[in-house]
Amino acid sequence: MTDSAVTRPDPMVTQDNEFFWEAAAHHRLVAQRCTRCHVFRHPPRPRCPHCGSFETDVVELSGRGAVYSWAVLHHPQNPAFDYPVKAALIDLEEGVRIVSNLVGVEPGEIEIGMPVSVIFVPTAGGNAVPVFEAVTR
Repeated sequence: MTDSAVTRPDPMVTQDNEFFWEAAAHHRLVAQRCTRCHVFRHPPRPRCPHCGSFETDVVELSGRGAVYSWAVLHHPQNPAFDYPVKAALIDLEEGVRIVSNLVGVEPGEIEIGMPVSVIFVPTAGGNAVPVFEAVTR
């Protein structure tokens, strides 16, 4: 952002993802895990896609992972975000894949398999969203 004001919008909170955004507001990264088959599921949803169970618990994640894939987005631009946006699929240590942004790294420095860790950036409404930064090797 060009000024010091926080402009990133708040996430869309639903009954299914409220636990995720509440944890993020407290700088914790969590995911659902099926209590029947123990498979993680993200994004949050009411039913396990693996076994069909509605039973779930919430597990805190390490926040460490690696870049699986990424893209640099230039348009269309929204004044709430810094450009270019470095959108990435992150494979977390626990086996969860999450869509997020990479920060603190130039597009030319991003590599598949690059180790990353989660940090949280504030939103305009006082919440936070998880983004990832490179871990120095």
